[in-house]
Amino acid sequence: MEIAIVGAGICGLTLGRELAARGVSFALFEARERLGGRVLSVRNPTNGERLDLGPTWFWPDTQPAVSQLLEELGLERFDQYDPGSALLLSDPEEPPATRATPRLHAGAQRLKGGMASLVESLAAAIPQEALCLGNVLREIRDRGDHIELLFDAGGEMVTVAARRVVLAVPPRLLAEQAQFTPALPGADLAAMSATPTWMAAQAKAVVGFSGPPAWREAGHSGNAFVVHEQAVLGEIFDACDASGATAALGGFFALSAQMREAFRDGLPMLVESQFVQLFGKALESGEPQMQDWAKEKFTCAQADLDSSGEHPDYGANALRKSRWDGKLYFGASETAREGGGYIEGAINAAIRIRDQLFKPQEDSMTALAPASPDFDNQRSLERFGEWVASRQAPTFASYRQRLNYALSHGQREQLTQRAMLGAMEAVFADALAVLEELPFNHDGVAVERGRSDLTPKVQAAFDGFIQALLDAIIDFNRTSCALSNFPEEHRLAKDYISTTLRDIGAAWREFSLSANRLLLDKREAPATADA
Repeated sequence: MEIAIVGAGICGLTLGRELAARGVSFALFEARERLGGRVLSVRNPTNGERLDLGPTWFWPDTQPAVSQLLEELGLERFDQYDPGSALLLSDPEEPPATRATPRLHAGAQRLKGGMASLVESLAAAIPQEALCLGNVLREIRDRGDHIELLFDAGGEMVTVAARRVVLAVPPRLLAEQAQFTPALPGADLAAMSATPTWMAAQAKAVVGFSGPPAWREAGHSGNAFVVHEQAVLGEIFDACDASGATAALGGFFALSAQMREAFRDGLPMLVESQFVQLFGKALESGEPQMQDWAKEKFTCAQADLDSSGEHPDYGANALRKSRWDGKLYFGASETAREGGGYIEGAINAAIRIRDQLFKPQEDSMTALAPASPDFDNQRSLERFGEWVASRQAPTFASYRQRLNYALSHGQREQLTQRAMLGAMEAVFADALAVLEELPFNHDGVAVERGRSDLTPKVQAAFDGFIQALLDAIIDFNRTSCALSNFPEEHRLAKDYISTTLRDIGAAWREFSLSANRLLLDKREAPATADA
């Protein structure tokens, strides 16, 4: 066949839809006996509603790829329910406190029928004979003019040949479970092993109830945070459908994978008990459904069980380039620079691979390549400035995601400092990758004491960026229910802000030095487009 895709999550399905539309010969192989990967929507027996045990939300304001795809597919969406107050339970022996929480989910939306509606719509555009379930990848072999894939199909070893192969599987899982022949370069394997699989070691519970959502009638949003040491679920949210006619709640476990296993038989009772403690006895009638992703061998690598509480930075350059003379491509959400780990990242990864497969040997930036020695660098600088300006909202979203991830993993110190620093380090890393792709003409560009004259112009694109982010963070923290139990985070003191800005200043200095080195390297050996 022309192309083999391994992994039928959102990335693989999105790419499969593109290939089907182009009439390309391909097949899509999936280890599970179902499509969707980490997307899992289940029918709740209590009320018939379909609830998400995997990804639940997307953010139209900062995730354009998801929004465009949903519009193309004609899928219905609705706003995550946020009106009303949130609850904060900081003492297991005391009733929860009430907190005002405007736009807690920052404009998040959900899909009617659950996120599996996206999986079903993508799969409907792919010929059924191209979907191959129950095929576990064991080995990838470079055969010169094609690639061989060795699959375990229910105990039978099957070999598949394709001219090009897309591995739409989390990189860390590939590094741990599949063999490459010949072996990939050490830097590639290191990048794969160092890329955590998003939410791989987490678990989620959803509960449907027979009546209407009593918490809404009481003026609550259904959002709750449980921050004491005995917490079972750390973050809880309203999981009702668009109509809100029947009640449903969802929550992320605060217990580690080891603790969840130890309390496995009692988890449904513990979940119900916590819901009752928060919202009252009306929530005793539900039937919890749970998904522990740490037990999913096609999601969670062994190394993911030891992942830190930091939000990972995704889109390593080594995983965004083709290998084996343009025959092998890495996909999955974790390979995306923008939206990495989320549905947005999975779609972006599929778009990147589509462009690499079908566009000429130049990428989208090559259209800017200088046609003459008189080429003006201003256009590249403008493009870079436009990119930086576009990252303001996503960087704030990254801060919030890092903050929530830290809270759900039990971190209690330097929450704002770590989350803001991580968000800025991520945008600086992305900025370097963008600069590497942009063309620059270095004829006539002066270098004085080791600094390119282009460097301060690159730096200028970030004027006001850090201050605007800090202002947004200060405003958000003041109204955050999750942070109201942490006074030093809730209202940031001047000393705390100064310490945080010093850390970011160090990251800015490192970015500036790296950007200058990159520009000097381009001067000596102009970059060529990657095939």
